[in-house]
Amino acid sequence: MSLTIRLHTTTTTHLNPRKPINTKKLKNHLYITKFPSKPNSYSNPFATQFISSKKMSSLVVKSSLIDPDGGSLVDLVVLESSRGSKTLEAESMPKVKLTKIDLEWVHVLSEGWASPLKGFMREDEYLQSLHFNFLRMGDGSIVNMSLPIVLAIGDEDKERIGGSPDVALLGPDGDLVGNLRSIEIYKHHKEERIARTWGTTAPGLPYVEEVITPAGNWLIGGDLEVLKHIKYNDGLDNYRLSPQQLRKEFDKRQADAVFAFQLRNPVHNGHALLMNDTRKRLLEMGFKNPILLLHPLGGFTKADDVPLDVRMEQHSKVLEDGVLDPETTIVAIFPSPMHYAGPTEVQWHAKARINAGANFYIVGRDPAGMGHPIEKRDLYDPDHGKKVLSMAPGLEKLNILPFRVAAYDTVGKKMAFFDPSRAKDFLFISGTKMRTYARTGENPPDGFMCPGGWEVLVKYYESLQTEDATPKAAVSST
Repeated sequence: MSLTIRLHTTTTTHLNPRKPINTKKLKNHLYITKFPSKPNSYSNPFATQFISSKKMSSLVVKSSLIDPDGGSLVDLVVLESSRGSKTLEAESMPKVKLTKIDLEWVHVLSEGWASPLKGFMREDEYLQSLHFNFLRMGDGSIVNMSLPIVLAIGDEDKERIGGSPDVALLGPDGDLVGNLRSIEIYKHHKEERIARTWGTTAPGLPYVEEVITPAGNWLIGGDLEVLKHIKYNDGLDNYRLSPQQLRKEFDKRQADAVFAFQLRNPVHNGHALLMNDTRKRLLEMGFKNPILLLHPLGGFTKADDVPLDVRMEQHSKVLEDGVLDPETTIVAIFPSPMHYAGPTEVQWHAKARINAGANFYIVGRDPAGMGHPIEKRDLYDPDHGKKVLSMAPGLEKLNILPFRVAAYDTVGKKMAFFDPSRAKDFLFISGTKMRTYARTGENPPDGFMCPGGWEVLVKYYESLQTEDATPKAAVSST
């Protein structure tokens, strides 16, 4: 795996911290980060020195968890002692009903994934996010924020709210979720939002069709108060660890580095190769206990993606079969909805993992990308995601780990990193091809995926075929 390691510094005359360093080009010398001998949890003080790579073998590299954006994690869930009074106040407020995806964003905000954001964006925050991909803090510093996190309302909602400074938020089922304080209502310019987020206004973008097109003409921002932790009661809530819970788990496991892998597909052996190889490289760099955060996306996904519950069962089998080591792997659900907005969205995915404590982020081909909705091509350049991450404002403290593409080696009969010198020996099995195998009952080549994980996918697609074959009861028009 070819690693590009960006190191952040306090002061240095040798190194531009914004420019990635290719370790292979440094030959006999290597810039490294010198860590304190006794890591201090939640702090990340770096100093840089220039040393000979010949000394690397005797160097002990230690780390502590990376600071969250803004210095401390936001927690917008009210104390239990205040819940009664906040609920009573909400009864007299105008009400805004949330969609299922709005509720997912409430979940994201409430736990601090978007720290230091403290609620749905007001107009100045929205414009900074939309046009600059970052927010400027009061002290002049910036934090990355590439996706606007906003709440849309309709004309009737706006009229009903009138001049009220606060509104109560109702869940999709009508239950009280929380309050939005010191609100600001401003125009929802949908075309501008779509064009700047996706780089196109072509019809067929999944998040646009599901969320933005049917949304109201106004956006409402304000400070969020959530009455209690968001639960889905789907059997997966134990996987939905907050950034605070993840940080405690990393501390418990005495992690000196955390590397995060974002995905929305089942894990095949190529993914596992990448994750295991990354841990090996971190050990070679001097870390003693790198921990993998396998962090599947758990919010909205497009219709043809494998559902969350199936993916989580499949991930469980990957650990059961020993493809990944349970002792050095944490599997948790990232609650964010999926935009499929390529280089713009991958910044959000990386930023959120900083708040969870990850100081390394794995990025591959076409992260958060998809096919063009009306043309037969990729919507984004497959390499732009990792290039953007290496330059993105507000992500300087995160180490970006690009990786080579893994494919099925027909000679070795296993997943391996692609070798251009014998390209004819490699078979590329895309997510679409993988789903086609499972849907048609055709087995992929041996070594593509662990047997237990593949069985989960086959059973899922068999269940879909059974549903399609079940005769539907006739509906009478009388």
